Amino acid sequence: MRVLVTGANGMLGIDLCRLLENAGHEVLRTDVGAREGQRVPAWEPLDITDTQVVSQRLLQHPPDAVIHCAAYTDVDGCERNPDLAYRINALGTWNLAAVCGAHNITLCYISTDFVFDGAKTEPYTEFDPPHPLSHYGASKLAGEQMVRQLCRRHFIARTAWLYGVHGKSFPNTILTLAQTRTELNVVADQVGSPTHTVDLAQTLVSLLGSPLYGTYHVVNAGSCSWFELAQKTLELAGISSMEIKPIPASQYPTPTKRPAYSVLRRYALELQGRDTLRPWQQALAEFIALRGRP
Repeated sequence: MRVLVTGANGMLGIDLCRLLENAGHEVLRTDVGAREGQRVPAWEPLDITDTQVVSQRLLQHPPDAVIHCAAYTDVDGCERNPDLAYRINALGTWNLAAVCGAHNITLCYISTDFVFDGAKTEPYTEFDPPHPLSHYGASKLAGEQMVRQLCRRHFIARTAWLYGVHGKSFPNTILTLAQTRTELNVVADQVGSPTHTVDLAQTLVSLLGSPLYGTYHVVNAGSCSWFELAQKTLELAGISSMEIKPIPASQYPTPTKRPAYSVLRRYALELQGRDTLRPWQQALAEFIALRGRP
């Protein structure tokens, strides 16, 4: 299968492209750029917000599927600049969905737990109604709506608290700060589903062969608070030189209202007997081991 990946040079995209190739797929890497000094395989520039460019690129050598990883994921940046958030997350997805839908190309869109408001006290399923609190969540939900309306052959994969070795992430920040800090305040009253990019990517690859299009929650098993995630990160890395102190979200300066509880249940995968994602603690341990490699 020929698979075009947007955001191929990103934290998820790098792992995804590798796993796609390992599975025997032909991978077309696209992105708007690469980080300075970043060493990545050959890729092609693609601005997803340019309607004409997207159409030309997808129809020049039509892929069998598009996995849409590109997004504006700076949550606070989206709150400060909502126009940019909707331009990338909504319009960019609109462009891709329109072409894929018109030409029978499967589209897999990566979405987020931020489409929910966090008012629930048990894990959200794919059948719970979204109600975003932020421009980031709303712009990603708008992307979901475009995909559903325009492309029949689609997968929407909602994930949460994503981290990996190829980009900025919460666990990576904790490990970096531990080199120079002796204590750190971390929010303890927001709970979610930490997810390793490798585990998300493996599930995305497996979905490509499924005829059951629709919305899926793809996160590692279990849940925790940011405080608990920080503690476990230091524990698994064998670091005891920095103390993690719990604070309420009200004491953390941010322009974005975040869901207090955004744990995702992988209900669609459960119903199909395909829920094989491992506990977040195991995934985090692998991340720390991979991060330590040269």
